[in-house]
Amino acid sequence: MDSNRSIQGKIFDIQRFSINDGPGIRTTVFFKGCPLNCVWCHNPESISSTSVLSFLPDKCIGCGYCFKVCPHGAHLMIDGKHVIDRKKCDACGLCAKECYSGALELVGKIVTVEEVMATVMVDISFYQNSGGGLTVSGGEPLAQPEFCHVLLQKAKAEGLHCCCDTCGHAKWETFKKILNLVDLFLFDVKDTNPERHKINTGVDNKLIQANLQKLHDAGANIWIRIPLIPGWNDFEDNLAGLVEMFKKLPNIKAVEIMPYHKLGISKLERFGLKPRMIINSEPPSKKSIDRLAKLFSFYSGS
Repeated sequence: MDSNRSIQGKIFDIQRFSINDGPGIRTTVFFKGCPLNCVWCHNPESISSTSVLSFLPDKCIGCGYCFKVCPHGAHLMIDGKHVIDRKKCDACGLCAKECYSGALELVGKIVTVEEVMATVMVDISFYQNSGGGLTVSGGEPLAQPEFCHVLLQKAKAEGLHCCCDTCGHAKWETFKKILNLVDLFLFDVKDTNPERHKINTGVDNKLIQANLQKLHDAGANIWIRIPLIPGWNDFEDNLAGLVEMFKKLPNIKAVEIMPYHKLGISKLERFGLKPRMIINSEPPSKKSIDRLAKLFSFYSGS
């Protein structure tokens, strides 16, 4: 690899002062693109690797700029309301460039490792005082293996604690390449039932489970993250499967339960996306969360 070549990748957000993506105060870099297509995804704009136009009509001030610059006539006024014809929109981003009200935003941009690190390093004093650092997330960071690898290399060279938030669906060779650069893997386990896993995420769980076991056996520090979606993965066979899985993973550092919320549903209209399936679930009850927490209470974290 040419060390003088600036490595580029596509991200959709950089979140500073994050406290939910690993220990301490962190900066989380959200990669665009994911090999899974979870029906409950709370970041549906992250699934596709292509950029997408965000539109918040309540913020529109009616300046007309987007109507003038759109080369495809995707912006329309229907019954007095500003709407976007998503079939005409190619997410070129011209309309969002000077949308001062913030109604329009192009989500998904190409950046260099150096550009990302410039933002990350602004808060180095917070990382040092809190035990935080950089978290790569998504989407799926390992879907952009070279960009992810070089970003982690640069972060480690600066002495940062590095976390990788992953769905686990990547080649083992990709995991091996970053193994010594990642201080903590945040590893999602969505369902232990392979058929249901494929229906709900688009892929089965064989590769994911194999990678989890290999990471564990290689001595990686791992936090398991379990999304809890009532009516979709809160079944007895999944809970029993998790118990059996964890018997083979005695060195897991912690288990985190992630209750379902409806943020992803509200985002679908904002990005002009259609749900793969309709979710009618409410967030899980405290009783359900407590039951799962008790089941895995022997993982106290370290």
